[in-house]
Amino acid sequence: MRTPITSGRNRIRLVPAVLWLLLASAGATAQTTTYRWLDPNSGGTVISDMPPPPGARNITRYTTTGSSADEPPLPYAVRQASEKYPVVLYTDERCGRYCQEARDLLKQRDVPFTEKILRTDEELAELGRLLGREAAVPSVSIGRQHVRGFDAATWNSLLDAATYPARGSRPAATRSQ
Repeated sequence: MRTPITSGRNRIRLVPAVLWLLLASAGATAQTTTYRWLDPNSGGTVISDMPPPPGARNITRYTTTGSSADEPPLPYAVRQASEKYPVVLYTDERCGRYCQEARDLLKQRDVPFTEKILRTDEELAELGRLLGREAAVPSVSIGRQHVRGFDAATWNSLLDAATYPARGSRPAATRSQ
């Protein structure tokens, strides 16, 4: 006759096996890493699950579980907003205080954004076409909405409408170059 599983001797053997299965399944949690960087050739932003190539700038790494990444994952609300309404900040190298204020506002609200530094007259003209009038920096695109110049109240209003959480929703991201 077989000994039932609930007997003392078998129960002792089952406990380590069950613990091992629980630990193995916890360790097997899917972990997704996403990289975001500026392409060295085009200057555009690339988002990929593959690591960036040599020469890439402003590299940011996000991991969904946060267990082994350099930075915490984006909260669900921020991920949803950034997928529906990506934010692009347009600046140039001479912009100064207003561009810094614009960056600071986005960082204070923990909004993931791409900064496009305009370096040529063609890029400035392209921004003008996007805005529907003369280009000015800083400017921002939040989804399909475009704002010329920096006005904190207007920018906050658009970020609120795009469902970006208010300030302090996640720890600040670390960027490496």
